Amino acid sequence: MTPARHWKMLWQAVLVWFGFWLAGLPHYYQQYSTLLLAIGCSLLSVLISLGAVYILARAKPATRRSRAFWISLYYTVPFAILDTLYCGVYLGHGESYLWKYWYLTLFYFTPWMTFPPTVWALERSAKAGR
Repeated sequence: MTPARHWKMLWQAVLVWFGFWLAGLPHYYQQYSTLLLAIGCSLLSVLISLGAVYILARAKPATRRSRAFWISLYYTVPFAILDTLYCGVYLGHGESYLWKYWYLTLFYFTPWMTFPPTVWALERSAKAGR
């Protein structure tokens, strides 16, 4: 991947984080019940899974693994850094924000549990279709 593409993905991720941050105001989703947060997380997980299939199925087979890796990296590491700065430092929760804002922590792992396995499933499906 070119340096320009890395910067583009980084900025996309930061903008997505900012959008989620704005949508979570005034209390970064703490104003919602655990049930609503769980439903929202479930729906978002389904959308991420569908997005993984869509994005990776369109990629060249030779680039799927690296694409899955970079998407997973750029949609977890910046989120964790920005959430740590906001929740851990600015709001003063320290590392306890990982439990208080469990629905954020969940999505630090979701892309890693979605994109690489989707590559595996697509490769397996392609082999079975031959």
